[in-house]
Amino acid sequence: MTTKNPLLSVAEALNFLLNAVRPITESEIIATLEANGRVLAQKQGALLHVPPMDNTQMDGYAVRAADCASGQARLRVSQRIPAGHIGQPLAAGTAARIFTGAMIPAGADAVVMQEQCALEGDMVTISHTPVAGEWIRRQGEDILAGSTILNAGTRLRAQELGLAASVGLASLPVVRKLRVAVFFTGDELAMPGEVLKPGAIYNSNRFLLTGLLQNLGCLVTDYGIVPDSLEATRSTLRAAAQEHDLIITSGGVSVGEEDHIKPAVEAEGRLNMWQIAVKPGKPLAFGEIRRESGSAFFLGLPGNPVSSFVTFLLFVRPFILRLQGVPEVTPHAYAMRADFDWAKPDRRNEFLRARINENGGLALFANQSSAVLTSTVWGDGLIDLPPGQAIAAGDMVKFIPFTNLMN
Repeated sequence: MTTKNPLLSVAEALNFLLNAVRPITESEIIATLEANGRVLAQKQGALLHVPPMDNTQMDGYAVRAADCASGQARLRVSQRIPAGHIGQPLAAGTAARIFTGAMIPAGADAVVMQEQCALEGDMVTISHTPVAGEWIRRQGEDILAGSTILNAGTRLRAQELGLAASVGLASLPVVRKLRVAVFFTGDELAMPGEVLKPGAIYNSNRFLLTGLLQNLGCLVTDYGIVPDSLEATRSTLRAAAQEHDLIITSGGVSVGEEDHIKPAVEAEGRLNMWQIAVKPGKPLAFGEIRRESGSAFFLGLPGNPVSSFVTFLLFVRPFILRLQGVPEVTPHAYAMRADFDWAKPDRRNEFLRARINENGGLALFANQSSAVLTSTVWGDGLIDLPPGQAIAAGDMVKFIPFTNLMN
């Protein structure tokens, strides 16, 4: 009598995957304008202060605070300073008309907003008692020259690109793109546009996984639908391993007679992990495929579309991010109120598709089947439900938004 190995928990499986990562070390220099979504290969420092000089936060008048102590000072307007222009030193008893972003002239130590001023000819009445430093952005207030602004492993978003540009970085060193091969098993699969034969289904996972990989900045090679045979599966694995860092498959990872992924991986490399206590998505395979030099990582996902979707978000996404050198790969989760009952807990860690309702709580999609892809479009994210735990309306649950799992 053989004893089955216990299923790995979600945390154990993810820890196993991340510990197996060999991060990509090759990098390239690209224009900052083209670096959106890429991962920074080296830390970046500021070569200048931001702002580079003291400047005004407001349209108004640059003054000497001491000249406005009365609260109704009347000063001659000696100059006009638009943004991008340098003014003359400010003489005592005068004011400079100044516009947002313009450099503070020498001698001035405060700005009074124009709403507190009245101009008559070349004289301005200041109906305010400013303090030194009022409405002035100080040199280096945001960034000091020589400071680190972005660390290696940062996934560059629009705000990081703006920050890099603010210190004059026209190009950035980024990790080269991850090369990922995908293929799909199942003689029942057809492509949209083809006539659907009896017993066939359209290959939604091809579009789902390709889109998710592109969101992560991967270079994707699509080997298409592979026939349900051991030799065809082995042949495709061998070909994909030669030029790719990672191979991802969908379907064929169970233990049926037509499920060839597991024996094919064991024949062409090794299987390091298989089956996780997660619902949906129990059959998830991880291993490596041999090639002439080293090996390519392998991840086999379930064929049911929601299972494929959920296991990608929970395991493949953090694995890819860590390969790219991103140190923090755990998505942010939030405690939210469940506005439903879930009285049928599973022995596995469940991930339920849910939506934020108009009352600020969570509504549950009615059909949680692993084949119901509409739940992923309807929902806003996943409820992370521990094994054996029921939910009663009003309970607080752990909710992970899709926006934190797909970028």
